[in-house]
Amino acid sequence: MEQTSQTVPRVRLSTKRRAMRRTVAYVAIVVCVIAAAGNTRAGAQAPGADNSAIYLDTGADREQRLIAKARAEGTLTLYTSIAPSESAPLAQAFETKYGVKVQLWRALSENVVQRALTEARGGRRGMDAVETNAPEVEALAREEVVAQFNSPYLADLPPWAIPPHRRWLADRANLWVAGYNTDKIRREELPAELEGFADARWKARLSLEATDSDWMYGLIAFMGEERGLALLRKLAALKPEMRKGHILVAQLVAAGELPVCLTIYSGNAESIKAKGGPIDWTVVEPLIGRPQAIALAKNAPHPHAALLFADFMLSPQGQKLLADMGRVPSSRTQKTLLDQHRHVMVDPVKWLDERPKWDKTWTELFLK
Repeated sequence: MEQTSQTVPRVRLSTKRRAMRRTVAYVAIVVCVIAAAGNTRAGAQAPGADNSAIYLDTGADREQRLIAKARAEGTLTLYTSIAPSESAPLAQAFETKYGVKVQLWRALSENVVQRALTEARGGRRGMDAVETNAPEVEALAREEVVAQFNSPYLADLPPWAIPPHRRWLADRANLWVAGYNTDKIRREELPAELEGFADARWKARLSLEATDSDWMYGLIAFMGEERGLALLRKLAALKPEMRKGHILVAQLVAAGELPVCLTIYSGNAESIKAKGGPIDWTVVEPLIGRPQAIALAKNAPHPHAALLFADFMLSPQGQKLLADMGRVPSSRTQKTLLDQHRHVMVDPVKWLDERPKWDKTWTELFLK
């Protein structure tokens, strides 16, 4: 999950109980029953309005009408976990192009989904659009907090970016790469394949982000359960450091506290590297990724502005902005690491169904 920096103890996450509580809490969020309604605001859709005709419009003059009505609404509220260094420039580019204000509410992905679900349950219509980890957005889709929508840029997206229900679309991906401190590790030391890190010489040098059970799930999807679990057991035997927070992990690698992290986000490492930090990263195959999704609130108070923002994010302009900021756009109009390496993308729909099983496995391997 995309994370803001958090201070956590140096010790490995303390107990199985704590990890299992997180899993139980997550499952409880997914299965809760939502009754969505809303409060009206100036320039907003009336409470209870059906936005499906707006979201599913494919008319020839769709773009012109969408822009005009979005400008009349004047604003939209985006819930997101993307870092301010990226979310603010994206919002500014959209505002400059269309004259529609973007109000950002940013938090950890787990908090984003919790807020969206809580507001829907309470009948508060605060969110217009959401952009965060696809499994969390899939949870919102299952509770019908977000709605199916069309975009003229669907043809640019790969299959992994379009779930059958189309209640979200992947605008980008997070790719897990091996990040390392350049003062402590030489690039030529790093193996080209993940199996190379199972060697005993990496003991006391490895780390993992503590919530990345979906990385494990992707690895097993690529290798098969028997081979994948065998490798994971070897890695677990090396007792890697476990730290929570992807931005925090990148910072700790740059500080030299964690020599190597196998589950660092390429974008986070690249951001610190670009500022001169002693950090670099490399792809260790298989390259594992997870879709990041954009979705529209079923009862969005500003549905035209929300849909226009989704179109912008999926457009070549929005996708290039993501690429220029070191993120991994999903559109095939952009070249990414996925074009260069053997890879697997986590399927958010299947992952959400199977998460309790694999969270338990992750806990037993790495969090005891």
